[in-house]
Parts: sequence; structure tokens; C-alpha cells
Amino acid sequence: MLAMQHCNSSAIITLIPLSNYTREEGTVSQRHNATLRRPSNPTGASLTMTLGILFNVVALIILAKAYNRFRQRSKATFLLFASSLVATDLAGHVIPGALVLRLMVFFGLCPLFLGCAMAAERCLGVTRPLLHAQLVTTARTKMALALIWLIALCVALLPCFNLGAYTYQYPWTWCFIRVLEDTKVTDLIFVLLFSGLGLSSLAVALVCNTISGITLVRARLRKRTSSHGHWTRSHDTEMVVQLVGIMVSSCICWSPLLVFGLMSVTQSYSGSMSKDSDAYRKLMMMGVRMATCNQILDPWVYILLRRAILKKIYHITKRHASFKGSTFRSTWRDITSLQSSEKNTVNHV
Repeated sequence: MLAMQHCNSSAIITLIPLSNYTREEGTVSQRHNATLRRPSNPTGASLTMTLGILFNVVALIILAKAYNRFRQRSKATFLLFASSLVATDLAGHVIPGALVLRLMVFFGLCPLFLGCAMAAERCLGVTRPLLHAQLVTTARTKMALALIWLIALCVALLPCFNLGAYTYQYPWTWCFIRVLEDTKVTDLIFVLLFSGLGLSSLAVALVCNTISGITLVRARLRKRTSSHGHWTRSHDTEMVVQLVGIMVSSCICWSPLLVFGLMSVTQSYSGSMSKDSDAYRKLMMMGVRMATCNQILDPWVYILLRRAILKKIYHITKRHASFKGSTFRSTWRDITSLQSSEKNTVNHV
């Protein structure tokens, strides 16, 4: 989601419904002139876009290689979902800003929906492996992906049917749902739908990941040792750790925008925002910046939280803990020996 891209006036004329445009033409013109007067600093946006593309490409290569190795195993479904998530994030970085005006809600909902679907799939795989093997297939996974993209696209295109609208947002260099000025009941419904779907996806993912984590911890405590069971648990643990990373990243990056959007539209619609409009503008700006960071953080989940990397981290931590423990024990023995020597010397005297 290139939410921070500049949206030109021709894109606004093309994409905003004609009735809305004629009513807001003066406002858009004033904001466009204000934008032109602002100093342009494309370095930050260019760097963010370049890093996002690079990290997503690396993560996509890693996931594609893993998918080829585990094509016939239960991990294939998870990898297909994860690859789709990274590909969606990558598309959000490379699509031109004129299209992002209509599709930024799509690129916001897709990662949240995909993260929720991945968490539900892993929860079923960990708690009910036999049922998972019967229900979850590659064909059904692809159908679920298509349905997720379709639902997100339908929600993003609702303003085409006069349910909500996209407008410039402070400091008039990015576009989002109309939440601050001249809000109507349709804008309120649109924001409630967008934020409600996003927060619900995060809540479902939290519940599913919690259940999966508790199940894996209980299985490990029972110490059911078998070679196949150990292999399955290790891969399940890797996937759940990655899901927790995705969920934490999504919660930190998307929750502020979802919550601030709800707060702003309710205050604006009730007419009680006049005194705090500047504060809500800054909150929305902070929220969209954090949401944009999510597309950079997601790939690192798959780059860093792989089983090989986790094993290295575990061994390094274990070696460091053993070294500290041996050093502590050696120091304690030296202190005890010194105390005993001093006691013997005193007794001898």
C-alpha cells in the first residue's frame, strides 16, 4: 500500500464520483495548491518503497523454495497462504498511486484476512490433524485465497456505489476514507465496516494462535517422543512462531489506523471535532505511517523466523547461558574455597 504516494489531480477527477467531485472541487484545488507549496521530500518514500520491494522479493524466494520442498505435506497450505501474503504486500509497493487511491483499503484488508486464515488453518492442523488432512487441500486453499481477495476488493470498491468516499488527508499528500470533514452516514458505515473487519481478523488470529501455542506447549510437556512426531512438532512450532510474528506486527502496525479511523469518523459525524481536528489529523497521519511499515516488517518474519535461524539462536543462547552458569559456578567454588582456607587458617592460629 503506497499510502504515502502523492495522488495527482487527474487521478482524483477520474476516481472520485462526479457528484462528490463537483461538491468538493474547491476543497481539492485548495489542498492541491497547499501540497505544491510544501517542500517535496521524496527520499523517505523512495527508500521505504525500495526496502519494501527488496525484502518482499527475498521473502517470496524463500517461501517459494520452501513450498517446492513441502508441496505434498501439511506445511504446503501454510506456505501457500504466506506466499500470497508476501505477494500482496509486494503488489502494494509497485502499483501506481492513482490505483492505490481505490485499492489501499484492499491492500489493508488482505494482509489481515490472510493472517486470520493462516492462524485458523494452523489451529485446525495443530488441534485436529486428521480433520485438517481431510478438509484442507491445495484446491480449497486456492479457492479460499480467491475468496479473500474478492471480499477485500468488494469492500475497497464500495465508494464506487456511493457508500463512502476517498479524499485527501493531512498533510494532503495521501488519500484515505473520508473521516475528518463533511462526513455522512455512508462514510460512517464504510469506516465501521473497514475497521470492524480488520479488528475482527486480528481478534480471531489472536485466539487461534493462542490455542495453537497452548496445544504445542502441552504436547511438549507430555514428551511424546517419536521421530515423526518430533518432526511434525518442530515444523508446527516454526509455523506458529511465524504466525505470532505476523500477528504482533499486524496488531502494532494496523490497530492505530483502525482505531483512530473509528474515533475520527464518529467525532466528525457527531459534530464534536471542531476543537480537536488538528489532533485527529496527526493521529491519522501517525496511523497510516505505522500501517505502511507493516509491509516492510512482514517479510522479515519469514526471513528471520525460519527453523534454521531459530535453531542457531537457540544454540547461541544455550551456549551463552551455559558459559554464564559455568562461570558463576567456578566463581562460587573459588569463593567457597577461599572462605574454607581462611577458616582453617584461623583455627590453626
